[in-house]
Amino acid sequence: MAYEVPLRKAEYQPAILRARQARRWRETGVLTGLVGAAAFSVLTTVAIIGILFAQSVHFFRMPEVTVSEFFFTAKWPVLIGSDDNYGIWPLICGSLLVTLIAMAVALPLGLVTAIYLSEYAPRKLRSVLKPTLEVLAGIPTVVYGFFALTFITPMILQKIDPSFNGFNAASAGIAVGILCLPIVTSLTEDALQSVPRSLREGAYGLGGTKLDVSVRVVLPAALSGLISATLLAFARAMGETMIVALAAGQLPQVTFDPRDQIETMTGFMVRAAKGDIEHTGAAYYSLYAVAGTLFIITFALTVLGQLIRRRFREEYR
Repeated sequence: MAYEVPLRKAEYQPAILRARQARRWRETGVLTGLVGAAAFSVLTTVAIIGILFAQSVHFFRMPEVTVSEFFFTAKWPVLIGSDDNYGIWPLICGSLLVTLIAMAVALPLGLVTAIYLSEYAPRKLRSVLKPTLEVLAGIPTVVYGFFALTFITPMILQKIDPSFNGFNAASAGIAVGILCLPIVTSLTEDALQSVPRSLREGAYGLGGTKLDVSVRVVLPAALSGLISATLLAFARAMGETMIVALAAGQLPQVTFDPRDQIETMTGFMVRAAKGDIEHTGAAYYSLYAVAGTLFIITFALTVLGQLIRRRFREEYR
């Protein structure tokens, strides 16, 4: 058996110092990377907000438009570059109409699917169904747009009611709802799964059925997560671009009839970005004003979601 001669103090101290220095360099490198990633995110956000604000101010300084006209009138130019008034409400109305239709599709289906996956589905079936459902989120949105234009409108909506236009808010809203379905289902199912099992067992011990436990115990306990999922899906639907650009139409008007052609804020931005317009006129700079308005709406929804989540948050030990 070999005998190892122990190192003397003068021999192992430099090795210990080198190890400590190497660990310090590694920690410094990791910390620098984390700070750099965080700083990049903050700077990118600040740059986007700064550009939107600066170009929007430039837009409102133009003689063709005023702030009061932009926020308090309901007439948006149908033809890009025309001299019509710039009133944002037709675009906001179109965006809200598509979003509400999308939520009417995504929220009930997503909630029921999440309850089934969380409370009823066997483990093996759940492990198959959930990834399959999430595949919907990976489909390019342009595919959903063509699906709405070539299938939902002619094969479903116009069969039910021939008065539907070829471009309409309903088909775009249904397609956006299908797109948001995985978001609602996944986040809601995660919220339901986070409810402690002791609550379920207590309810079963009191004689509750599975439906009673799911609806009267698990759902209220996961309310903050459900609200967060709803608001996140709402913001996702408001910001959807390609589906509405293809299926909703290009006619900015204030209407709540889902059969009509409309135009959303994102749809206008796509149309204007593709249009052959000068980069010095009001039509071009209106892009930034519309984008800034959309940013404020989605930001307000995010803040509201955080406040509601904190208000209804339940902590279990």
